[in-house]
Amino acid sequence: MPGASYQRLLARLESVRTLGVSLGLDRVREALTRLGLPQRMFASVQIAGTNGKGSTAAMAESILRAGGFRTGLFTSPHLCRFTERIRIDGREADGDRLAMLDAHVAATKIPLTYFEVATVLALLAMAEAGVEVAVLETGLGGRLDAVTAADPIGTAITSIGLDHTEVLGKTLREIAREKAGIARAGVPLFLGKLPPEADEEIVRVAAAVNAPIVRVGADLPLPTAKLGLLGTHQAGNAALAVALAQQAAVARRRPLAPEAGARGLESVRWPGRLEWVAADVLLDCAHNVDGARALAAALPARTPRALVTSIVRDKDASGMLAALAPAFSLIVATCSRSDRALTPEALAGIAASVASTNTAVETAAEPFAALARARTFVSSSATGGFVLAAGSIFLVGDLRARLLGEKIDPVGTGDPMP
Repeated sequence: MPGASYQRLLARLESVRTLGVSLGLDRVREALTRLGLPQRMFASVQIAGTNGKGSTAAMAESILRAGGFRTGLFTSPHLCRFTERIRIDGREADGDRLAMLDAHVAATKIPLTYFEVATVLALLAMAEAGVEVAVLETGLGGRLDAVTAADPIGTAITSIGLDHTEVLGKTLREIAREKAGIARAGVPLFLGKLPPEADEEIVRVAAAVNAPIVRVGADLPLPTAKLGLLGTHQAGNAALAVALAQQAAVARRRPLAPEAGARGLESVRWPGRLEWVAADVLLDCAHNVDGARALAAALPARTPRALVTSIVRDKDASGMLAALAPAFSLIVATCSRSDRALTPEALAGIAASVASTNTAVETAAEPFAALARARTFVSSSATGGFVLAAGSIFLVGDLRARLLGEKIDPVGTGDPMP
């Protein structure tokens, strides 16, 4: 059972969640100033992107830790526990300790949003722990995201796609402009493979602030090391991670042994991303069209395949299922705990409209019942198929906790727009 202090922190986070998303840097900068500028007590790298930023962050941190650096890692959202977001030397933060630090955050009297509180807590925890390098994943966008209040010595943009268009813009160029807001004068901006219009806009923004650009492929070779994360799309993310780790090592004036890169990339773990949690169950947090396409391309060849899915209303469910449906013989539509989740019936209707006539579409009101049905379907074949659960971070978090016995926060708090 979580400590009383941590439960109070969760309750406070849930209360500020009602503030919703309010992008801007003034509040968080003022809070950090009143708290003694903890972000200046270590070097940090910042990662933005539509997809891949969490994987890149996990790999960069793993490389640095393999190289002997004391590391901090801040990512979002979480799967089961808020404390997953903040890690020191690979270890999940202690909830009661975060609650103690939050007393200082609350004492600033600045009305911070949920994500701003999380960001400030992460920076405070890392400063207190004496980390040498922090790897920080941007939450939403970049230009006005709370993480951008830190002072990175290296930045990266992994990918640009259409997601969170109601906040970031309706076009790739508009979204790229927001994410390019992490660029800093004289600080290298490492870029993954991007659509031409997005790349052009990022180049324009970077030039305006005098941030040098370094690209995967043209300037950064793909690593030859074995990757602990599955999927060919991870190669580009790994190249960015290596570059960020090397940049951080230079900033700390400490060498990063070449073998640290290989060790870090092979040993990295990133829960819920093409993760096998049973011999027949694969989980992935893909929750937009580009993520679904990358996931479809990375699926193992085993058949038959069944898909368990839940998707929230503000995502392009039709586009996501169009990318995934051709690979599956059965789709079971269910409903995650998110209050934004489509009903199983509505989602099944979308799935039926894009799936082939050879794909069966069913519904199950509860996610674990949906998983049980899908597992029964694939087990009826002698060829050893598998079940994929994807489409919602909420869905993956709940199934992963049930299958692996992971602890879940007693208050299921989360970002207003995960």
